[in-house]
Amino acid sequence: MPANINTLTVVDLVPFGLEREHGGFYALRLSRPNWADWTPGQFVMIRPETWGPELPWARPLSICMLSADLILFFQIVGRGSKRLAELRHGDKVQVVGPLGTGFQVEKDTPTLLLAGGMGIVPFVGYVQRHPGPNALSLLFGHRAPLEYYPFEHFDDKVEARHFHEAGPEDLTLFLNTVDERVASYAARNGLVLACGPLPFLRAVQGMCLKHKARAQLSLESRMACGAGACLGCVVKPLLDEASGRNRSAQDIPEQMHKGLPVPTCTCGPVFWADSIDLKD
Repeated sequence: MPANINTLTVVDLVPFGLEREHGGFYALRLSRPNWADWTPGQFVMIRPETWGPELPWARPLSICMLSADLILFFQIVGRGSKRLAELRHGDKVQVVGPLGTGFQVEKDTPTLLLAGGMGIVPFVGYVQRHPGPNALSLLFGHRAPLEYYPFEHFDDKVEARHFHEAGPEDLTLFLNTVDERVASYAARNGLVLACGPLPFLRAVQGMCLKHKARAQLSLESRMACGAGACLGCVVKPLLDEASGRNRSAQDIPEQMHKGLPVPTCTCGPVFWADSIDLKD
């Protein structure tokens, strides 16, 4: 669907956590955009009107929810997100979206949601909009305290389990559990959806390829334009060494079938796990 450009009003900005060791976590509520529809997994590019030439690029944020208002969720990680945390009620922001591809939705298919850190954000909307939430389950790994994330939205909707990574042994337990569940869902021809930092997605991709699970990964790539023009967020296709063809025939951009890299912002951020090369 084509992207819209909306000037939206800040309704409120709610801090979830402000401890220095974890950074600030915020839920940003904006007035509702004039979208006809959207798909969980898509994102927006957001730029406050008060930003000057010192911050020329908009910032990409996953869509968390859309009801009476547009809900976004972010963590302070740099100069742009720090400035976003200074927004106040009534401020105006330019929002371009919805952008990119969303997650596959299969009503009666057992679907495993795998989230690492801020990768939990798009799954809030996914669970709320899914026509068969009883088919869903969530495994969530996180380093900051649980109350810093929108985990409460899953409590009474799906089977949800979280793993607080306080040390290497916790990460090992989480990844071992993920591997076991991926194998189980692959055996049932289920669907696996994952979002999180690149090391986490690399691990999940390896498990999905090993167990031959149907899986999609949502990349948290750095983006500048959001329109595929700057080529700052390209991802390479995963090629079959024997045939030279892409491993997956499902919903793969034509450029990837030709072995060419594609922008994450326009051809992703959601890709089939057997279609992209995450090694580099």
